[in-house]
Amino acid sequence: MSHFPAWGRAKMHGFFTTAIPLIQQEIPALDQVKVGICGLGTVGCGTFNVMLRNAADINARAGKRIEISHVASRRAPTKCDPKGVRFSTDIFEVVRDPDLQIVVELIGGIDTARELVLQAIEAGKHVVTANKALIAVHGNELFEAALNKGVALAYEAAVAGGIPIIRALREGMAGNEIRWIAGIINGTSNYILTEMGKGREYAEVLAEAQAKGYAEADPTFDVEGIDAAHKLVILGSIACRIPLQFDKVYTEGISKLSPLDLRYAEELGYRVKHLGIIWRAPEGVELRVHPTLIPEERLIARVDGVMNAVLVEGDAVGPTLYYGAGAGAEPTASSVIADIIEIARQVDLPPSARTPYLGFEYSGQTALPILPIEECVTSYYLRMTVEDRPGALAAIARIFSESGISIEALIQKEAKAGQKQVPIILITSEAREGELLKAFAAVEALDQVVAPLVKIRLENLDG
Repeated sequence: MSHFPAWGRAKMHGFFTTAIPLIQQEIPALDQVKVGICGLGTVGCGTFNVMLRNAADINARAGKRIEISHVASRRAPTKCDPKGVRFSTDIFEVVRDPDLQIVVELIGGIDTARELVLQAIEAGKHVVTANKALIAVHGNELFEAALNKGVALAYEAAVAGGIPIIRALREGMAGNEIRWIAGIINGTSNYILTEMGKGREYAEVLAEAQAKGYAEADPTFDVEGIDAAHKLVILGSIACRIPLQFDKVYTEGISKLSPLDLRYAEELGYRVKHLGIIWRAPEGVELRVHPTLIPEERLIARVDGVMNAVLVEGDAVGPTLYYGAGAGAEPTASSVIADIIEIARQVDLPPSARTPYLGFEYSGQTALPILPIEECVTSYYLRMTVEDRPGALAAIARIFSESGISIEALIQKEAKAGQKQVPIILITSEAREGELLKAFAAVEALDQVVAPLVKIRLENLDG
């Protein structure tokens, strides 16, 4: 997409520290902040273990003594041992504990999690969650409830696991107008596409991902883009100062992709990634998740396996790339604990002194609309199967020409002995999607075209 500058020029941003000699003096007693954790699955136990292991560093950075004093899980935990900590099988007992200042919601799901968070807020407790579906679907309601009670609601771990992308957008890039975001924000789909790029079939790789624990028994949320859409709508709200509107995100998965198309894309100099894309235009905001061809020399095209990467362009800073583990017990715990520390630092401050939930104060001002997919501007990779007879390519080219669409690149395979049908692969010029789809329908209607077109959006990312 020509809005984007080349990712090859993106800056790798990180955090740098300067070694400072420790002052050999007694550290004064710190105020205590008590925390309750609801859910001791993968992330819950990861959070529990890291907080115990790194307690000295965590307390020093928070300026408080942070204590896990109550945990709850419906099942006995298998990846941590909360010995010596009050344990409940009823997660709502944590909310009712009068000694706690912070409740950490790590149970997953939506309905019970929503009720848990609302009860914690009503009880005047600060909340930390890693639940992207909860924030994407009910975030507006939860933020309003938290604002009315004057408590914090933090959710860094809800997007991209251990990558601190929420804090980067809300605080590190607060002085920028965010022009666009594009990212690999689901490790399962990225792993599957990485392996399919080696010529392996989708079903085989999905089974392997499930065996390795990368994909659930029901992988729908990952492979159909729903998980990525949950994350994208959160990023879009922060970046573009709009309310959360999950139902308006265009979502397309990877389950219909073929290794054949990944191979043809490579022949043309591209790699296929499952991207979440936010584009801020004068007339509105694009929020879309779909497979995307990316020039192979771009940095994001080289992100493989279960890793995540998010590229953000601000008008002042330019493009910045954030890369790291997007899931897992301790990477996600890293973000959960960062939120706990931030709340502990601010626990005694008035609400007006805290960072707004989405990074901006929303007071009913007119927000940019979210554009339907038909209004988005993009290019396409097309694969079509045509009869091997003269005139097929000419007929296709005529339709595109009459629609004002150029053919930017073309592969026409020769028919093998006895073969009556051949594939044609082409790249279109950039155009409004609604116009492209009309042209594609006209091509599919040609007598020479014997199968539905395979269509994958393409982002040139070349400024």
